Amino acid sequence: MVNPLDLKGSGMTSQRTRSRLVARLREQGITDERVLEAINSTPRHVFVDEALSHRAYEDTALPIGFNQTISQPYIVARMTESLLAGGPLKKVLEIGTGSGYQTAILAQVVDRVFTIERVQGLYERAKSILKLLKQKNIVYKYDDGNVGWQERGPFDGIIVTASPRLIPEGLAAQLAIGGRLVIPVGDETQQLKLITATAQGFDTETLETVRFVPLLSGKV
Repeated sequence: MVNPLDLKGSGMTSQRTRSRLVARLREQGITDERVLEAINSTPRHVFVDEALSHRAYEDTALPIGFNQTISQPYIVARMTESLLAGGPLKKVLEIGTGSGYQTAILAQVVDRVFTIERVQGLYERAKSILKLLKQKNIVYKYDDGNVGWQERGPFDGIIVTASPRLIPEGLAAQLAIGGRLVIPVGDETQQLKLITATAQGFDTETLETVRFVPLLSGKV
């Protein structure tokens, strides 16, 4: 359990260290001030094991147990910025709560986040951290994310934090018209895709090459 006194951080987890990360993200081309401010204000060190907290503000993915990782800050920023580029978002679905870090960033830039996690240990831990951070616009679900969350849709945005071989059938169908799906797709070589729902169908754009853990089925 995270100690509330650790939220501010010190030394390698201080606000100064966090600000240096934001400066690096600017250098890498992240321009959305809402995303940068969310990253600047979010204590990433509380989402990783205490033994790795000194590395929390490096621009790298880190292990969080259960063969999962907390995503590289640049990728979190890139995916969030791509989601927001179509305009304000009221309802966003996140497939793969994981550590809860991406969830925390989303919760600061959209009206409401619906997040699904299939690994119960990660689900419980992320939920407790996000509640400690007093982020109240998040709805949680312990389930297989491949099927989305149809009864809560349609969504203005969907973000997927693990890579399927192919886009899960029916997931894009849960987008509202004009909604955006940001998802890594592929096995060994993965491409970050931006899919936009239109009245005529779906427009697909490839953003860049990425590396994510695979999107798996079933609850554990």
